[in-house]
Formats: sequence, C-alpha cells, structure tokens
Amino acid sequence: MSLENTSPVRGNSYVEIAYDHVRSLILSGELPPGSRVTVAPITDSIGLSPTPIRTALAALERQGLLVALEHRGYFVPKLSRDDILEIYEIREVIDSVASRRVAQLSSRDAIVTSLEELLDRQSHAVAAGDIPAYRDLDLAFHKTIWRSSGNHRLLALAENLLGQVRIGNNVSSRVPGRVQTSLIEHSAIIEAIRSGSAKDAEKTTRKHVREASRSLAEYLSRHDGASPDN
Repeated sequence: MSLENTSPVRGNSYVEIAYDHVRSLILSGELPPGSRVTVAPITDSIGLSPTPIRTALAALERQGLLVALEHRGYFVPKLSRDDILEIYEIREVIDSVASRRVAQLSSRDAIVTSLEELLDRQSHAVAAGDIPAYRDLDLAFHKTIWRSSGNHRLLALAENLLGQVRIGNNVSSRVPGRVQTSLIEHSAIIEAIRSGSAKDAEKTTRKHVREASRSLAEYLSRHDGASPDN
C-alpha cells in the first residue's frame, strides 16, 4: 500500500486491492473530477468479482473521494474553491493540535529526526523538479506529526480527511513559489517542535496551513475557482 494510504477496509485483501486501485486512479488524476466510476471496467482491469469492488467504492465514498448519486452511481467529486478552503480550515485545527502535542513528548527528538529526513528528501525532490514526489513527502511529513501526537481521535479525523487533503495538495503545489515557501515553513515547524514549546509548535503550524490556504485562495480566485482537474 502506498505511503499515503489509510484504507478503512483492512482485513479483506480483495477489497483492499480494489480500494487501492481506484483510489490511486483518483489521486493521480487518471479519474478526473466529474468522472463516473462503474464496477464493470474495474472488474476487467484487476480481475476481481463485483462484490469487493462495490465494497471498496462505498468505502471511498465515506472518505469523500467519491460521491453517490441516486440511480446514477458513483462519481469523482468536483471540489470547488470553497470545498478546498474548508479542507484547509479543518487541517489548520488538526495539524496545529498535533504539533502542540508532539512538542510536549519526551520522545520528540526521534520524531524531529524523521521530520528532518523527510524535509531533506522534499528539498531534493523540489530541486529535481519532481513535484509528485514532493507531494507524497509533504503528506508524509504531516502524517508523521499526526501519528506521533498520541491522539487517536485526531488521527482518525485526519486520516478520514486524507484523500481530500491530497486533492488540495495537488492544487496547492501549482501555486507559484508555494512549494519553496512550504519548505521554509516545514523547517520552522521542526525547530518549534525541537524546542519543546507547545505554544510555538502550534503557532508555527497554524501559520503554515493558513498561509497555504491564503495563497491557494488567491490562486483559485485568479483562475476563476478552477477545480483540481483544470
């Protein structure tokens, strides 16, 4: 399973295969917003029976990566400007609380080391112009903080939002200069966590997500509220 996968269907390998397959198609853009997702082509593609595929599609709907329209089936949602900004508003709360908790941990040095390694890999990805790798690493950076926070309810909320966060990240990384600024902000988050100041960690993380949201709002406004497929 991929680095960003948080499948809610563990325990049934066939459902997981179908879930991972469709999810990757959505997040890669091969199934763009507005696409109808039907069982038969997936059955032909991965050689599974319809039952686990239907279960996987229902799980993807619960995560917000598909919408079900009565008598029409499943579709990849078209996220509006307001939808994406709502995602970032929720992220601001989740990420800042998680960073605050991590800064208070006695084991934070090991977490800081992991974050530094991810930031270094992000920097190399940006330097190489590999934006898809940067997006994966950006998500891994924040997931490390979520998972290290020790708040299982927070983690559940974050992971439920994860697919939609990834769609937001896909748009955010298009904003000129945003990727480079994000690296600087990630460095500041690491230093705040290293210091052990819960207040600084929360403040720095909140600023990071808020700046990402602000720059994204400006970008989407200039592009007439373009959705991620545009």
